[in-house]
Amino acid sequence: MTAYYPVYLNLTGKRCLVFGGGPVAEDKIAKLRHSGAEVSVVSPEVTPAIRDAALNGEVEWHDRHYQPGDLEGAFLSIAATDQRKVNQQIFQEAERLGVLLNVVDDPAQCTFIAPSIVQRGSVTLAISTGGASPALARKLREALSNNSALEWADLVGVLSQARQELKKRGVKIDSQRWQCCLNQELLALVQSGREDAALDTLLTNLTDGNSEGLCSRTDQCSPEKCASLPVNSHR
Repeated sequence: MTAYYPVYLNLTGKRCLVFGGGPVAEDKIAKLRHSGAEVSVVSPEVTPAIRDAALNGEVEWHDRHYQPGDLEGAFLSIAATDQRKVNQQIFQEAERLGVLLNVVDDPAQCTFIAPSIVQRGSVTLAISTGGASPALARKLREALSNNSALEWADLVGVLSQARQELKKRGVKIDSQRWQCCLNQELLALVQSGREDAALDTLLTNLTDGNSEGLCSRTDQCSPEKCASLPVNSHR
């Protein structure tokens, strides 16, 4: 089985091609557009949603079949046609030009595969079985979507603000210190809509060696020391 290298791509402003105009292509197009890609669709027939997107100028639609040379200048492409021979031709051109390509339901002709996605706010979890079982990836996605651990994603906004503030101050915090400061109290503040209070609490706990329930070393935090303090039992 191929060992894939997991990666998140910045597609903002990148030219991405989708071959095919059915429901599968429609889903791929929507995800590419959500990522900021400039999407072109090549297919003689498309779904009403794709047609509307083209009429609104949201995607570029080429009302025809694949032609050699279509992939010139593309960053990434998805082949979602129902014609194996055409997909093979697209794969060969993508290989020649070095264009990232996903051929739907054919991992052998993919230079990348699309994972199953769990998303909460700006936090994204990608699940892949290496192409072995899309059904299992979907099952894991459904299970994780309802897992309470995903609530920690609600902290991302406050954490981002804290990082930016510390960079302005020129303060470096030990990575373990961050872990020790992510607790249920902080999460409760954010989920109750008290983001400002959460940010103040987080910055204090990160930088103040006298914070209750945390060890005195902010530059070299010890999880064992934090865990041994009785007032830290809420974590």
